[in-house]
Amino acid sequence: MFHKTLSLFLSALPLSVLAAENADVISTETAEANVEKITIEGAATANDKPVGTFNSPISNLEYDPRVDLQSRNMAEAQADVTIRGGIFENTGFRVGSATLIDPQTGHYFAEIPIAPEMLTKPSIFTGVNNALYGVNSSVGTVSFAWKPIQEGGSVSIGAGNNNFNLQRVHGASTMLLESYPAWSVGIEGEYSRSESDGTIANGDHQFERASGRVQLASERSQTDLFYGFQQKFFGWPNLYTPFNVNEMEDIETRLVMLNHRQGYGEKGMENTVEVSAYYRENDDHYVFSRENPEAFQAFHETEVKSLALSGTHNLSQDFGINYSAQFTADDIKSTTLENNFTSRDYYKVSVVPEYRAKLNSNESLTIRLGGAFDDTNRDDDRLSVVGDISWLTQLDRHASRTFYVSYAEATQVAGYTAIGGSTTSGLFRSNNQLKREVSKNLEIGASFDKQSWKFDTALFYRWDNELTDWTYSFDSTSARSANPVDIETLGVEFIAIKRFDNADVVASYTYLDKSEDYGIDGVDASFYALNYPPHRVTLGLVWFATDTVEVRIDNEWRKQETNALRNGSDAAFFSHATLTYSPAQFEGLNLVLAVDNLWNERFEEIPGTPGRGEQYSATLTYFW
Repeated sequence: MFHKTLSLFLSALPLSVLAAENADVISTETAEANVEKITIEGAATANDKPVGTFNSPISNLEYDPRVDLQSRNMAEAQADVTIRGGIFENTGFRVGSATLIDPQTGHYFAEIPIAPEMLTKPSIFTGVNNALYGVNSSVGTVSFAWKPIQEGGSVSIGAGNNNFNLQRVHGASTMLLESYPAWSVGIEGEYSRSESDGTIANGDHQFERASGRVQLASERSQTDLFYGFQQKFFGWPNLYTPFNVNEMEDIETRLVMLNHRQGYGEKGMENTVEVSAYYRENDDHYVFSRENPEAFQAFHETEVKSLALSGTHNLSQDFGINYSAQFTADDIKSTTLENNFTSRDYYKVSVVPEYRAKLNSNESLTIRLGGAFDDTNRDDDRLSVVGDISWLTQLDRHASRTFYVSYAEATQVAGYTAIGGSTTSGLFRSNNQLKREVSKNLEIGASFDKQSWKFDTALFYRWDNELTDWTYSFDSTSARSANPVDIETLGVEFIAIKRFDNADVVASYTYLDKSEDYGIDGVDASFYALNYPPHRVTLGLVWFATDTVEVRIDNEWRKQETNALRNGSDAAFFSHATLTYSPAQFEGLNLVLAVDNLWNERFEEIPGTPGRGEQYSATLTYFW
């Protein structure tokens, strides 16, 4: 059935409507200096800040057309970030050259205690780029780079319904070194906190984050030394289990990171190399019932140490080598694991040579073909094939089109909660027979870039073998279980961007279709692998109404696959809107009025877990 459907799509769609492999290549030129518009470098959304807490690296990803973010409480509380119909553990988070992991569960991958001002907007890697740069992330990677420090700062206070309040301060300073005028040193720091009673009963939160870095930079290099701390307490009914219990969680995350990026080589032969090293601690205290804490609670302490390297070295103008390598060692202390699987070492090396040929004055062909090697001290190793061909035509100074075809394999191993706990008792039942997961992605696509608009589209077919999913059986209603599943996914993506004189618009449509085989009976519902939208539409608008008023609106409509655990409708419509007023007589001051979930949609993003309610806020910020 799937192969027949794929053939129909291939014959019905002309090549001109097939998309760029990675929407992170989508960008729009800034028409006016110092005016932020929708730049589809990363977050293809109108808004980049949340309504119910302070900003984080994953804020507003739920409206990004390339990402499906499934939240509990809110995205900044607990976010499962999925890409192209994968699950939360298929998505990696990369900072610099290093992928940040949590050995317990992918639910904590997005615990990143870094102020967003320090990072670029996220790039979404899929296909070849995910296989090349991602680590233990078989479908996609959300990648950030360290930004150069910019002089300035801000202080914010906010309030809203549900007894919400927020306080935040951020500052940065740089100076040139007298003895070395080509070099500068900078320092940047922030402190943020927020709290509220929550958008539903027992959905309260208390968050705080403190982060800072020192940076040494020159024209061709940048070195960052970073430390961040984040503490989050939040509650939510049916947070992880569908048993009508008020659950809660307390998470503390510490991250130390050293990153160095270096450019070298002559003009036309520019090369880059980036080295990243980090130490990450994540301590989690989970309570099943707030009313009866002794019924079940769990403590997890994880430590991760990692060293990573990536870059591009050009041997000539026609030939270069893309490479990436990462070593990671982790350790866990847990009250729920059986203590026979509490540490693991991960190794990954990727080498993808690139050949570039100029066909004529306007056309060029780029071929990448290589491989990736993954191994751990506990699992079988795997050698994966990675390659693509892209054809670029420069139509004129402001227009181009690109067609490509790619094939990429990526692989990962299961987290400790899935493989290292009890297989017969408890709320979360592990499976010690889980094997290495393998994902194969075949894709064709196209990109059309004009001065005032851009259109990208992709058609992909992915085979996921031995994917670890969490399932539910009506014959055993006291637990969710980890089970392997083979899934084939057909997907189509369309992303369009249009710039007008006083507004920017970004719109997208995504279609997904899955065929699954668990190989066992008794799977009545899937919490993750089959929790996906066959149809999803996003629409973002930035309107510069006047010199002092700006309106930003993000919308998402989805039709979710039917799930036996979901209460209520399988369709949902969400809107996030902000109005920013910057009075001309008070330079640097602005007032933001914002609302999330404008229509008070109660759609269960995780089946069996209540959806969030509406949240309003007003935030006053002074910039200097």
